[in-house]
Amino acid sequence: MKRIFVTGMTAAILLSCSTQKTTSTTDTTSTTTQTQAPEAPDLKQQAQTFIDNYSKQFQQLYTASAEAEWRSNTHIVEGDATNAAATRRANEALAAFTGSTENIQQARTFMEQKNQLDDLQVKQLEAILYAAANNPQTVPDVVKARIKAETEQTEKLYGYDYKLNGKSVSTNDIDNILKNEKDVKKRLAAWQTSKEVGKNLREGILNLRDLRNKTVQSLGYDDYFSYQASDYDMSREEMMSLMQKINEELRPLYRELHTYARYELAKKYGVKQVPDYLPAHWLPNRWGQDWSPMVEVKGLDLDAALKPKGEEWQVKQAERFYVSLGFPNLPASFYEKSSLYPLPANAKYKKNNHASAWHMNLEDDVRCLMSVEPNAEWYETTHHELGHIYYYMTYTNPDVPVLLRGGANRAYHEGIGSLMGLAAMQKPFLANLNLIDKNAKTDEIQTLLKEALSYVTFIPFSAGVMSEWEHDFYAKNLPADQLNKRWWELVKKYQGIVPPAERGEQFTDATTKTHINDDPAQYYDYAMSYVILFQLHDHIAKNILKQDPHATNYYGNKEVGNFLRDIMYPGASADWRKMLKDKTGEELSARAMVAYFQPLIDYLKEQNKGRKYTI
Repeated sequence: MKRIFVTGMTAAILLSCSTQKTTSTTDTTSTTTQTQAPEAPDLKQQAQTFIDNYSKQFQQLYTASAEAEWRSNTHIVEGDATNAAATRRANEALAAFTGSTENIQQARTFMEQKNQLDDLQVKQLEAILYAAANNPQTVPDVVKARIKAETEQTEKLYGYDYKLNGKSVSTNDIDNILKNEKDVKKRLAAWQTSKEVGKNLREGILNLRDLRNKTVQSLGYDDYFSYQASDYDMSREEMMSLMQKINEELRPLYRELHTYARYELAKKYGVKQVPDYLPAHWLPNRWGQDWSPMVEVKGLDLDAALKPKGEEWQVKQAERFYVSLGFPNLPASFYEKSSLYPLPANAKYKKNNHASAWHMNLEDDVRCLMSVEPNAEWYETTHHELGHIYYYMTYTNPDVPVLLRGGANRAYHEGIGSLMGLAAMQKPFLANLNLIDKNAKTDEIQTLLKEALSYVTFIPFSAGVMSEWEHDFYAKNLPADQLNKRWWELVKKYQGIVPPAERGEQFTDATTKTHINDDPAQYYDYAMSYVILFQLHDHIAKNILKQDPHATNYYGNKEVGNFLRDIMYPGASADWRKMLKDKTGEELSARAMVAYFQPLIDYLKEQNKGRKYTI
């Protein structure tokens, strides 16, 4: 399942910083003459003038960078470096501005007297300093080298020509084989093909680690992972402790799912000796993060219902869902400028097929980059990505300054999108759209199992494998000759998955995951987003809809729309912890997620009687 949210460029990290408190310890001596501090009204006015001027120039540079990145992601021509050069120039200009020593000094000077400033001013100054740490012109050569390396890494990843049986295939083709193919040899070939790109990315990711760490260290952060975690006002140790907690809360259910999957897949593939760990190529996802295609719920064949409707219907229907809740129609420019569908077979260029949502100018230019096909996976993904788009549109308002047009935290953005994806897949909602017969009998436990094989199986990957690997990579300087070794150690530990054969260090399987390359050291966003998703859904179902959380229909409910709008409207000007407590009555907790899947436990324990547990 594609669950990526990008701002359009790796340089513009500040869009998701809400309550960032800079942890910089570097001493930057201001060159301004020390005079008596102005009175508060004068100080506020001076700070506002600085923020306004900064915001205006930032928005212009950000937009130029977004446009260049858009071109680099939607029109990739092998051997043509034109887009890469343009993207590099645009990102360098943005980096030079956000990281300028003058901007850093001025922001710090105002922050020294932040108790005399408005809260909104302080948040914007914190955003300015957080952005500066990613592009400090105290080390301009390092920043420039990092931008160049990121651009090259992205082009290697998205421009890669996957070959299966001598023929070029897309990642969609590989995914479809892993979801549907019963021949284990064919599955193995597709899985191995999906990992070949990693060989070309090892040198680049090692170079990027060095450059990313050096960039943020120049403003006092220990490492790049610590820098990213600080956006939540947390240390890296606190973040990893939270990830461990989430994993532990869901481990009992994952253990049952893992045991169930081993036995069911062995039966499906005709293997008599059930393995202790799941072979990676047995699973219907390249990284074993989503096992839901294992289960087909009778009476709930969405693929068959969606195929005749076509790709465009799916996007339009997702828009109708949001409009039914009281949100506005998408701007015409969304359809004119987005890249929504797969390229034709005879296209002379490639595109990034990973679904993403873009806020191009921090105003009204919103776009999606997708490769929508008429099936259940893309149906859910389309609703998810439009969740980002409507989040952008909602916090683009006069009360939220440009620098705070992001989610309450990064996980909120993903949480809102995933919430709408879940809501769009529930039986009463689907019946309302005539995608299934409202009188059709469906096995509710099988429906819940399918959901658990999507949401619960994702947690060990996101909170465990991805978060810990990147933590070790950036914060512990994971040795270059142990990248693949450590990856598969973590995959086995958290997911109970092993490769089909030994994977030596000639491979770099971690880098086959998009985010490792271009959205680094923040995959815990997705784990936290699932926790937030179920907390919000639990509240909506029980307190607004008065419906069973397993059988809701949000469609047309303006009260649900108002609840979501209240969360989305303030963007990053809101305190994310306070927002969650005020809206759901509880702090961040996997309680709601565990409760949602609790009815499944008894069923799985019954199915697993007499079976061997290995994790």
